[in-house]
Amino acid sequence: MKKKIISTLLCASMVATMVAGCGGSSDTTSTDNSNSGAAAPATESGSDAAETDTTGDEGKVLNIYCWNEEFKSRLTDHYPGYEEVDATSGKIGDVTVKWNITPNDDNAYQNNLDATLLKQESAAADDKIDLFLVEADYALKYVDTDYTMPVADLGITDADLANQYQYTKDIVTDSNGVLKGVSWQGCPGVLFYNRDAAKEVLGTDDPDEVQKYVSAWDTFNDTAETMKAAGYKMTSSVNDTYRVYSNNVTSKWVEDGKINIDDNIMKWVDDSKELVDAGETGTYELWSDDWKKGFYPEGNVFCYFGPAWFVDFSMNVSDAASIAANGGWAATEGPQGFFWGGTWICAAQGTDNPALVADIMRQLTTNKDVMTEIVKKDNDFVNNKPAMETMAADTSYQSKVLGGQNPLAMFCAGADKIDLSNLSSYDQGCNEEFQKAMKDYFTGNATLDEALATFKKNIVVKYPNLKAE
Repeated sequence: MKKKIISTLLCASMVATMVAGCGGSSDTTSTDNSNSGAAAPATESGSDAAETDTTGDEGKVLNIYCWNEEFKSRLTDHYPGYEEVDATSGKIGDVTVKWNITPNDDNAYQNNLDATLLKQESAAADDKIDLFLVEADYALKYVDTDYTMPVADLGITDADLANQYQYTKDIVTDSNGVLKGVSWQGCPGVLFYNRDAAKEVLGTDDPDEVQKYVSAWDTFNDTAETMKAAGYKMTSSVNDTYRVYSNNVTSKWVEDGKINIDDNIMKWVDDSKELVDAGETGTYELWSDDWKKGFYPEGNVFCYFGPAWFVDFSMNVSDAASIAANGGWAATEGPQGFFWGGTWICAAQGTDNPALVADIMRQLTTNKDVMTEIVKKDNDFVNNKPAMETMAADTSYQSKVLGGQNPLAMFCAGADKIDLSNLSSYDQGCNEEFQKAMKDYFTGNATLDEALATFKKNIVVKYPNLKAE
């Protein structure tokens, strides 16, 4: 009966978050990363889930829910014994792996995941979700429910995870201090700049020298003026810098049930408006065709901000005409450290494959050899300090996109500094609505006061439990 009551309450919560696109039951992130199942919310899941012998009484179908092919490629290429059958299925021993891939567009992935999780308890064993993936922006929505299993219930210990970066644990730690997921990735960000533009305008493409021109926002904005005079946009869009500013706030989006706009967010508004008015950046949406033009020489864009995955995922490496294909980018620290994205693996409560799920988590997120393979093959920054420190010191490791540069020491330093103390379950919705509202201000279609009023109106619609004064 207790489990049924809890399930009912959680169903109601999940329906609410389906409408909101974000949310969760708490706007507080614990810094206690003990993965002891003793602190978990009330549930009758079981200690049975701690069994990790994959030869035991496990299910015959492993259902994985995700939004693109990235995790599939990691499992296909790096998990021992995985056999690809076709685009939507594979085999691990005698277990059939079924891939349910729904793109993120228009919140489709979360909507599909939510609807399926609501049916998890009554679903047939072969239809139950076994593991699913979440992103940082909405991780709390899922880890703060009983739909996700504590990793301790899978037999994964603090010792297993000792080499992971702390912030990657913080993101998937629920409001009771219980760890509910793991990641193979670390996503500290850097500034990627066009080498040819740097040499033409700044007289050098050396990362240490270029850093002097972008070391703080005032310096960055001065350099934007210099770039404009030479025919270059500093960034493709104001949205390129947003995460750098928003990752360096000193307060949460929501405090005591009220919307709070941090001073650093407002600095982004002020700085961006000046850059737009001066013609030094655009207002394009990320991933749009206009935004992507800067990945080519004729786009005349000096820099983008991103983590390691940004290089291969976003910069059109496969197109011979792109700057990336010709090794024309380089990396430097930029004005402020930040992180962007990352993918976390969560075990779904009710899985009949706990041992296999646990083994996947261990192999892809704690096995140093496997994670080193991911760095070498996929140019990813992995969530293993010894592996990354070894690769950072390896002079043979060179990024072709970055003209032979090894940027990993820079990423390592950034990962250690990431502070998530101001993370909240409202971040995705607030960040999206704020950028949307500010675009009208940047383009001259609204005053700043009008844009702020629009943001507050829309955020209260999205989160009726909040106040915006």
